Amino acid sequence: MVDHTTAWPTELRVSADRRTLSVGFTDGRRYAIEAELLRVCSPSAEVQGHSPSQRVTVGGKAAVTIVRVLPVGNYAVRLTFDDGHDTGIYTWAFLSELGADKDARWAAYLEELKEKGLSRG
Repeated sequence: MVDHTTAWPTELRVSADRRTLSVGFTDGRRYAIEAELLRVCSPSAEVQGHSPSQRVTVGGKAAVTIVRVLPVGNYAVRLTFDDGHDTGIYTWAFLSELGADKDARWAAYLEELKEKGLSRG
């Protein structure tokens, strides 16, 4: 079992089309996380709310891109997306968890969109 709290990145790279963030960790794990998933799972209060009942399902982000990656101390990055969203602080642990659980989170997101009558586009 992976301890995401001790995850330390060795590489952060945005793809040329700005639609994927590649993250490598010291233990050899590597993930390619789509900008859309990063945006809709943003750890920001704007998306997550202040409790689980306040979490927002964000639709319409299929074409979103990453425009900036800024370090936050030595524990995280702030991502800025082309839709103006820039309030999420993506810790190394969060990126590790998101990468490891990417398929399950993607499936849950698609189901939420369907349930709420929203689309990716």
